[in-house]
Amino acid sequence: MRMSAKAEYAVRAMVELAAADAGALVKTDDLAKAQGIPAQFLVDILTNLRTDRLVRSHRGRDGGYELARPAADISIADVLRCIDGPLASVRDMGLGDLPYSGPTASLTDVWRALRASMRSVLEQTSLADVATGHLPNHVSALAGDYRTQEARRGH
Repeated sequence: MRMSAKAEYAVRAMVELAAADAGALVKTDDLAKAQGIPAQFLVDILTNLRTDRLVRSHRGRDGGYELARPAADISIADVLRCIDGPLASVRDMGLGDLPYSGPTASLTDVWRALRASMRSVLEQTSLADVATGHLPNHVSALAGDYRTQEARRGH
């Protein structure tokens, strides 16, 4: 999976909003500064997030942005899909439409397993989980396994 800068910025902005005090509106400039996101780029991202009803905007001097629903009810997958579309696709084709045969036929199941693995992490991890640092157990375990593998490789 390759995540675009726009999608990564969107997730960071959403986690920042999740960490804000309940009912507090966060101004675009404050959000951009807090996460080091170019402000104009963030405006475009927030427009997409608002269109998908993940954030609400309020106008005026005291206006800003807030999550459209509780942080625990918005998954990382929701944000990524809003910005970049499907989580995992192969040449923008449905898995059943891939032209695999002979020795490559089982690749379809490899791609299915990859998609299922990504979904188990991204759909089951909410903005609240990230903002509080309390990740689901299976996500923490996978991250720990990865850190162990990195240490063995000397990275």
